[in-house]
Amino acid sequence: MDNLLLKIDQYKTEISNFIASDGETAEAFRIKYLGTKGLVKELMGEMRNVAPENKKSFGQVMNDFKVFAEAKYEALKDAESNNGKAAADELDLSLPADPLPLGSRHPISLVRNRMVSIFQRLGFAVAEGPEIEDDWHNFTALNLPENHPARDMQDTFYINQNPDWLLRTHTSSVQVREMEKGKLPIRIICPGRVYRNETISARAHCFFHQVEGLYIAENVSFADLKQTLYFFVQEMFGKEVKIRFRPSYFPFTEPSAEMDISCLICGGPGCSVCKHTGWVEILGCGMVHPNLLDNCGIDSNKYTGFAFGMGVERITMLKYQIKDLRLFSENDVRFLKQFTSAV
Repeated sequence: MDNLLLKIDQYKTEISNFIASDGETAEAFRIKYLGTKGLVKELMGEMRNVAPENKKSFGQVMNDFKVFAEAKYEALKDAESNNGKAAADELDLSLPADPLPLGSRHPISLVRNRMVSIFQRLGFAVAEGPEIEDDWHNFTALNLPENHPARDMQDTFYINQNPDWLLRTHTSSVQVREMEKGKLPIRIICPGRVYRNETISARAHCFFHQVEGLYIAENVSFADLKQTLYFFVQEMFGKEVKIRFRPSYFPFTEPSAEMDISCLICGGPGCSVCKHTGWVEILGCGMVHPNLLDNCGIDSNKYTGFAFGMGVERITMLKYQIKDLRLFSENDVRFLKQFTSAV
C-alpha cells in the first residue's frame, strides 16, 4: 500500500504542474488521468491487492485523488474558455465586414425592363394575366376557332381538356382580358412567360418570354404602328439599325406584317443567327382584326387598333450578341457574371 500512496503523491505533483496551452492539451489530460483507461481507473484496480484492514483508508485516498484530478481538469477548461473570450473581446468591430459577391439581374430581366421603360415613355401601361389560360382567351377570342389551321403554329401544353385549360402560348390572352373590360382607349404592353412544345435548340425553347403591345382608339392607323416600332428599335438598338417590314399572316391582325432589323451580330454579311441573310426577324404586328374587336364587345366600326408581339430572348440575343438561347436557362454563373453591374 505504501508504494501505491507514493505513486499517488507523484501523480498529484504532475497534475499540479500540468499546464494546458489549448483545448487539445486539456483533452489529453482528461484521457490520461480520467479516461476509461486512465491512471485513476488503473489505481482503483489496485484495491484488490490492498489488505482488508486498509481498504477503507485507501478508498478514501483514491476518492480524494479522483476529485483532485477532476478539479484540475475543470480549471484547465475554464482557462481555455477565458482565453477564447479574451480573444473575442479583442476583435475590432469597427472594421469593415468581409466583401460579399456582387450579383446582377438576369439578362432577360435587364432587357425586359428596358423594353417596358421605352414603351412607358410612349404612354403604354403594363398589363399582366395568368399563365394558365382557358381556350377562349388563348385561342377562340383571338379569331382562332377550334380546328383553325393556325393553331398548329402553337404546339400547346394542355393541362385539361373538355373544358380546355393550357399553358398560354402568347401573352395575347392578356390583351383579350383587357379588351373585355370595355375601358377605352386601350394602350398596354403585356410582358410575361409563355410556353410551347418546341424542340430545344440554340434558337428555340419550350418556354420563353414575350412583350406584346396593344393600342385601340378611334382613327388608329398602320402609320401609328410603324412610328411606334421605329421609336422602339432606335431606342433599343441605336439610330443606325436598318428596319424593314414584310407582309405576313396572323389570324388576329389584318393587315399583318413581320418586322426585321439588320443583324447586329454579323453586321450584314450573314451568320447562323440571321440564317446568312443579314436580317433578323424580331416581331410580328398588324392592325387588330375586326372579328377580335367584336368578340370582346368593342365596336369595330368605330374603333381600330394595332398590336405587336416580340420575344424577349430574341431581343436579348441581338442586344448582347448571344448566339445560343439555351444559355439563358442553364444557370451557368460564368455566363451570368458578365452582366454584373460595375457600380
